[in-house]
Amino acid sequence: MQLSLPVPKFYRVKKGQTLTAVAKTFRLPPRLLASANRLSEEIREGQVLVLPAGGDLYTVRGGESKALLCGSEEAFRTRNGTDVFYIGQTVLL
Repeated sequence: MQLSLPVPKFYRVKKGQTLTAVAKTFRLPPRLLASANRLSEEIREGQVLVLPAGGDLYTVRGGESKALLCGSEEAFRTRNGTDVFYIGQTVLL
C-alpha cells in the first residue's frame, strides 16, 4: 500500500525558487503552472501560486499525438494549458 499525501492547492514561493523548480516539486509542467497563474515573468519570493491538479508526467515520443496521450486535443489543452506539442516535451497525462 502506498501512502498518498494531499497536494496543497496553493503554494508560497520561497527565496531563490524558480518556476521550473516549483513545477518539478509538484510534478507539473512549468508551462501549465505558468498558465494557471497567468505569469508573464519569473516568480518571486512570497508570491502565492495556484497549483492545478497534478498527474503523471510523460515525455512525448515520435508518433504520439495529443489525442493518444490525453484522449482528445481538448483534454490535452485543458490538462497542459497549451496547444504546443513536440517530441521531447514533458506533458501531463
